[in-house]
Amino acid sequence: MDKKVYIGVDLGGTTIKVGACNGEGQLLYKFEGPTGTAEGTERVLQNIADYVRKVASDAGFAWEQVVGVGIGVAGFMDFKEGFMHLSANISALNNVAMGKWLSEELGVPIKFNNDANVAALGEVWGGAGRGFEDVVLYTLGTGVGGGIIINGKIHEGGAGMAGELGHLSIVPDLEAIQCGCGQQGCLETVSSATGIIRMAKDAVERGDRTSLSLLESITAKDVFDAAKAGDEVSLRIINRAAYYLGKSMSLVAVTLNPQRFIVGGGVSKAGDILFDAIREVFEKFTPAKAKENVDIIPAELGNDAGMIGAAGLLLR
Repeated sequence: MDKKVYIGVDLGGTTIKVGACNGEGQLLYKFEGPTGTAEGTERVLQNIADYVRKVASDAGFAWEQVVGVGIGVAGFMDFKEGFMHLSANISALNNVAMGKWLSEELGVPIKFNNDANVAALGEVWGGAGRGFEDVVLYTLGTGVGGGIIINGKIHEGGAGMAGELGHLSIVPDLEAIQCGCGQQGCLETVSSATGIIRMAKDAVERGDRTSLSLLESITAKDVFDAAKAGDEVSLRIINRAAYYLGKSMSLVAVTLNPQRFIVGGGVSKAGDILFDAIREVFEKFTPAKAKENVDIIPAELGNDAGMIGAAGLLLR
């Protein structure tokens, strides 16, 4: 066993996922426990510390073998200082010096980054991007997130906003609706699960002939299942979501020229019906040199990507 261990924390509003990794990005052991938001700031921080100690111990490591702890979290944060300004999912951590508290409590280096960024790093370190240095990750869930890896490291940008792919303004004005970020026509409004469900409900309300009208409530999976079964309205919705995803990747390709696009999140589980359509659009709109040897593939690590990528912050 590697003499050193790297601990990664995926900090969510409901649960905290903690994993122990070796230096090659292999997940050796993992644990999941409640965040404890309702019990206040100190409870959340203490849970992180307790879970980290438990994972190191249960994985068979002495504390002296722990190189440090990396943490992936959603919110507006000073990653370098570990100060959380605002967390939409964990209000108990608003205006909290997490880095200082955890560093004093655990006595090891603590590193932070955005949850989508660490998921991208996880895929590069131990998943679908292994062996590549320049990779862009899209996460398709309730919204559209992203992470950019350049030369094997997370690209944060000047204000830490690099990789906000869901907020590329890509939908034409006549078709655009307002995004939750306040802007019009963001990718997230059409290519997220939320966007797909909205388009499906709009179709039903218009009276379009679709099997979706038989459902009491519609999920993104329902839309994909109906499309696979030949429902033309559902197929049109999926193709629209894929169109803007593929077109956004074309823009990213001529800006960053990544070697690989990785697509994760719940929506990505739709499979070929989504990926084939994305690839077709990407092929159509991307200049030859920018798409040379570039592939678009599903993520591999699923819910483990955040833990592995957070641990990778200590090496990359």
